[in-house]
Amino acid sequence: MASLRPFLSVSPFSHAPKRTRFANVLNAPSPSASSLPFKLVAARKRFVVRGDAVVDAGTTASIGDLKDDDDQAVILGSATDEELSGGSTVEYDWTEEWYPLYLTRDVPEDAPLGLTVFDKQLVLYRDGTGELRCHEDRLAKLSEGQLIDGKLECLYHGWQFEGEGKCVKIPQLPSDAKIPRTACLRTYEVRDSQGVVWVWMSLEKPPTLKKIPWFDNFERPGFRDNSTIHELPYDHSILLENLMDPAHVPISHDRTDFSARREDAQPLGFEVTERTNRGFAGRWGRAKEPALSNFLRFEAPCVLQNNREIPNEKGAVDYFTGLFLCRPTGQGKSMLIVRFGSTRSSLLLKLLPSWFIHQNACKVFEQDMGFLSSQNEVLMREKVPTKELYLNLRSSDTWVLEYRRWMDKVGHGMPYYFGHATISLPKLPAVVEHAPVGLVAGASASAPAKGGIGTMHSPNLSNRYFRHIIHCRSCSNVIKSFQTWNKALSAIAVTLVALAILVSGRQWKALVLLSAALCCGGAYACSAIVALNTTNFIRTHRRL
Repeated sequence: MASLRPFLSVSPFSHAPKRTRFANVLNAPSPSASSLPFKLVAARKRFVVRGDAVVDAGTTASIGDLKDDDDQAVILGSATDEELSGGSTVEYDWTEEWYPLYLTRDVPEDAPLGLTVFDKQLVLYRDGTGELRCHEDRLAKLSEGQLIDGKLECLYHGWQFEGEGKCVKIPQLPSDAKIPRTACLRTYEVRDSQGVVWVWMSLEKPPTLKKIPWFDNFERPGFRDNSTIHELPYDHSILLENLMDPAHVPISHDRTDFSARREDAQPLGFEVTERTNRGFAGRWGRAKEPALSNFLRFEAPCVLQNNREIPNEKGAVDYFTGLFLCRPTGQGKSMLIVRFGSTRSSLLLKLLPSWFIHQNACKVFEQDMGFLSSQNEVLMREKVPTKELYLNLRSSDTWVLEYRRWMDKVGHGMPYYFGHATISLPKLPAVVEHAPVGLVAGASASAPAKGGIGTMHSPNLSNRYFRHIIHCRSCSNVIKSFQTWNKALSAIAVTLVALAILVSGRQWKALVLLSAALCCGGAYACSAIVALNTTNFIRTHRRL
C-alpha cells in the first residue's frame, strides 16, 4: 500500500519477486526432464473431504515438492518449516471475537446502516440518546428503514423498535393486542474504542472486553492519524494477505507516491518472533540491512499493524503506525478500515486536504484489484489449499505463509476459510447487492472499470463511489460541495456572458468577460476534483 505508508518514505519499500500461482502446472503437457526447472513427481497431491472441509491427505507431492535442492534455499513450504510453525488445530469460535464495523465519525446520525460480518447481516444506528445500537437485520431490511424519535422503523410495514431490540409498535395489530415477544430483535453488543465501532458476534456468550484490540501508539502525545474506509470485492483473507505483502509495493504501486519505486524492488529479510493461537508477529526490512526496522503483528480475527520507531534529531523517538482493520463481509467481499499515523508532524500532510489523501488510497486499492479479485475466483474454482497454487519465496512471502498456516489451525471455527494445507469452502455463493439506480447507471454497472457514462453511481464494488465515498462522510460532503460550486459558477458564468452582450463600454465588456472566464475555470476545477475523487484508476495499457 504505497500511498498509505508515509512513514516508510524514510526507508522505501523493498521488493522480491511476487509469489507465483501454479493452478494447472501439474496438468500441463510433460516436457523433457532436462527442460524442467524443478523435479517432476509421479502423482498429484491428494485431499480428502471431511464434512465441508477439504484436508490434506499427505500421500503424494504438491507444488512445494516440485523443486530441486537449489530451490529449497529460496522457497518456503518444506516439511521443516511446517514443523516449526506447528500443524495442529486449536479450539476457535469466530463469533467470540470483536469485529471492526465502522469508523465512529462516519456512522450516520439520522439513518440506520446495513453491515455484515461473514454472512450475518446487521443494522447499526444511533438511538435517541446518541448511543450506538446493533441488531440482526431482517428479511425486510431494517437497514433500509428510518429513525423516528430515536426508534428504528421498518419502512415496509412500519414496525418500530427501541434500542434494546424490543418491538414497541406494529400498526397492523388490533389496539387491544399484545406485541409478540418473537417480534423483538436479536441484539449484538457494540463498543466505541479509539474511534472505531466494534461488534461482539456471539449471542450466547457475554462479550470479553479485554479482547477489544488496543493500539498504544494512538494514545501517544502528538500522535495524528488519517483514517479511511473501503469496501472491496474479494475475500478478507486475500485482503489481509495483500496487506502483509510488502514485496509487491514497488512494482504494483510504482510512482503512486514518493514511497514506491520499481528500482527499489529487492529481497526482504524476515524474522518471526512470536507465534500464538491468536496470530503471529515479527520484524522485516531490506535483506541487505542488518537491522529489520519494521515490526508487523497479526492478531485474530482480522487485525494487522505495521509499526516503526525512528530516533529523531532531538534524541527522542518518533512512532509510526500503519493499522489495517479487516472485516469479512461474505464470500468474495470485505471491508477495510485503514489508519496511518505518526507522532512526527509532516508539513505536506498538513497542507494536503483529506479528500486528496483518500482518493490516493482508493487508487492504491484499484491498482491491486484486478489481481486480487481474480485470485478470489481461482481459489473458488480450483477448490484446493493455497500450497497447491502458491510458490512462496523466503525473501518476500514469509507473512503470507504464516497467515495461511494460522488459518489451518483455526479455520475450522469459521464459516469458511482458505488455509495453506486445508480449506473449507463457503456454503453460500458471493452475493453483491445492488442499490436502486437509474437506467444509465444500471447499464454501466456491467463494466464500471471501463469508464462508461454513469459509472460514479454504478452499484458495483469495483466502483470507487460505492467502495469509499458513500462510507466516508468527509468525502461525501466534499463531493456535494464541489458539485454545488460547479453549478453555481456555471450559472454565474452564463449570466456574465449575457451581461457582456448588453453592456456597451469596451472596458466593462472586457471586465465582465474576464469574470465569466474565471467562473468557467472555477467550474471546470470543481468538476475535475469531483472526477478525481469518483473515477477509478485504470492502468494505461488497459484504457480504451
